[in-house]
Amino acid sequence: DYAEAVKWYRLAAEQGLASAQNNLGFMYRNGEGVAQDYAEAVKWYRLAAEQGHANAQSNLGLMYNNGRSVAQDYIQAHMWSNLAAANGSEAGRKNRDIIAKKMTAADISKAQVLAREWLEGE
Repeated sequence: DYAEAVKWYRLAAEQGLASAQNNLGFMYRNGEGVAQDYAEAVKWYRLAAEQGHANAQSNLGLMYNNGRSVAQDYIQAHMWSNLAAANGSEAGRKNRDIIAKKMTAADISKAQVLAREWLEGE
């Protein structure tokens, strides 16, 4: 029951639980139990990603890669996917490598600097 899942994920997400925030983002991205809403998906993914949740970081990277409710930005996509990979996400690693093929060496370097700065500021 997707609607029931959304209800419980939202309760936990609003209390700051990163896994619930990621799951709620997934529900919004796919329109499961709620109307599909990429902006809401990005909102919830970002909240979880900023807490270091690897899957949310990977998901946020995909939103930037695909330009879903955010401007398409390969540097941000690479940064978030790279952070996900650093946190053990195999999907993040694969996505980062796919995204890198669309980027210049200078853009990859900039994304790596942003990821490093994000980790140092954590």
